[in-house]
Amino acid sequence: MIKIGIFLPNWIGDAVMATPALRAVRRKFPEAELVGIHRPYISEVLAGTELIDRSLLYDKNSPEAEHHGLSFAMHLRREQFDLILLLTNSLRTGWLAWLSGAKRRVGYANEGRGWLLTDPLPGFHRSTVRSALDNYLELVEHLGCDVSSKRTELTTLSKDETQWAAFLCTLDEELTRMPIVTLNPGGAFGEAKHWPSQHFAELARRIVDGYHKTVVVMCGPAERDIAREIVRLSNRPRVVSLADRTLSIGLSKAAVKHSELLITTDSGPRHFAQPFGTPVVTLFGPTHIGYSETYYEKSVHLQLKVDCGPCQERTCPLGHHRCMTDLSVDRVFRAVQIEFDAMRRWVA
Repeated sequence: MIKIGIFLPNWIGDAVMATPALRAVRRKFPEAELVGIHRPYISEVLAGTELIDRSLLYDKNSPEAEHHGLSFAMHLRREQFDLILLLTNSLRTGWLAWLSGAKRRVGYANEGRGWLLTDPLPGFHRSTVRSALDNYLELVEHLGCDVSSKRTELTTLSKDETQWAAFLCTLDEELTRMPIVTLNPGGAFGEAKHWPSQHFAELARRIVDGYHKTVVVMCGPAERDIAREIVRLSNRPRVVSLADRTLSIGLSKAAVKHSELLITTDSGPRHFAQPFGTPVVTLFGPTHIGYSETYYEKSVHLQLKVDCGPCQERTCPLGHHRCMTDLSVDRVFRAVQIEFDAMRRWVA
């Protein structure tokens, strides 16, 4: 049996964008064992998809020695991979692939690591605007895979659905009978991606005042206070949040899956919409739309044109953060109204 190790992206959204490439590898090598090499939380992103057979957890910041460094490299070597595919671009993962002794090592020749690979594809400058999804597909096309499908895929586990159902049980029955609109205000990339909480709260008010909807504010563990603030500022009983629940990536996937519409910053959970067919309005600030394009027909991208952007910085280097603060609630609400009108046409 062929054994293929795949270094997966570190970011949640990038991991979702890698699923078309993983599916293509699975179809090209149906008898192979596919081993994902990735950070621990990526397991929950891909849980249930069957795109990989098992995982090796890699985390350079882990206190556990076996998850990084020489111990991890020796583990890779014991695996005796026939092929290692690098969907990452770091020199570190290039070294690990070389140390593994894999017969074939495929990846981009970025960071001066081309000599560590048996199949180095021409490197690209980070300023080159191209979707990560397309980069991943180019790599697997080099292996002879069919890359005609760009559809991302995810699924929810029964425990994720149970978590979502338990959350709904905490709400008044009237709220659970209404279609749900989900807000995702977070962004692990940095504060520059954040749309102001006051803006989200005003948007939530307009949605519940003008439409028969329930608004649910999602959050990660570090964004609980932001979610609570949006609920407080909205001052509407039909605006609620997940902030007081036991949070998980699976719960976030279930929330998006069961939503009529997702309104989100350019962060990982934005990419949960496409696999579940949920329409999504994404608010872009410092990041270029092209880097994370997934060609989803039910997506709307909003970005304010500013002289200084998109700058790709985690915090605003000029201190004004205009790319997000000046993106008006009026503009976002108009996009939401268009989506609601489209949904009525679909039903009709």
